[in-house]
Amino acid sequence: MDDNVIAAMARWPNVPDVYGWLSLTAGGLWRLHPRGDACQSSRGSADTAPQADDKAAAGESITSPQIIRFIDRNYNHDDQGRWFFQNGPQRVYVRLDAAPYILRTHVKTSSDAVFLVTHTGLEVAIQEWWLDDGGRLYARTEHGPGLVAGRDLPAVLDALYTTEGVSLLNALEADTGSAKALSLRALGESNAAAAPAVPFQTCPAADIPTRLGFAANPRPEQ
Repeated sequence: MDDNVIAAMARWPNVPDVYGWLSLTAGGLWRLHPRGDACQSSRGSADTAPQADDKAAAGESITSPQIIRFIDRNYNHDDQGRWFFQNGPQRVYVRLDAAPYILRTHVKTSSDAVFLVTHTGLEVAIQEWWLDDGGRLYARTEHGPGLVAGRDLPAVLDALYTTEGVSLLNALEADTGSAKALSLRALGESNAAAAPAVPFQTCPAADIPTRLGFAANPRPEQ
């Protein structure tokens, strides 16, 4: 978090939190909701993200690189799993359309190794994999839960293997029950060693926020 933001929090400690003004899309894009209606969706639970066709869902794209970097640096969560952008002294809670982080593949130029990073640019170590019933792949990381971005999903799925050396896709197709722990092999043309095997689980898409411990649609406390 930026030093000037920390200083502002100390100087003005009682600024009210706000809700409904900011969202994070499944593609890792920040969107502004000028009417403060981001959390007013037909799926009103704090544990459930709004449907794509909700009138309040879209918002407006934030395109300024400077503003995006500022949000990225000052993005965090509270002990209730509600994620927020710390805008100076004010906490702006974020509606999550998929997960707190969106994970993308990234090439490390020094070694040509390909690894996963968050949409905010943090390199991650996977602690657990989750696959929902809609085919979305999530991961628990040291920074928080993340969804593998759609454009990167095929490459990541192809690189996941069970501890018996069977590809995840083949294991799921065969329905052998062997996919209980997965190892992520090197992505792309890289000599990097495979990551250690971590647990793998499946669940309905609606259960992802609860299983991974985040509030998809935070609301003011009643």
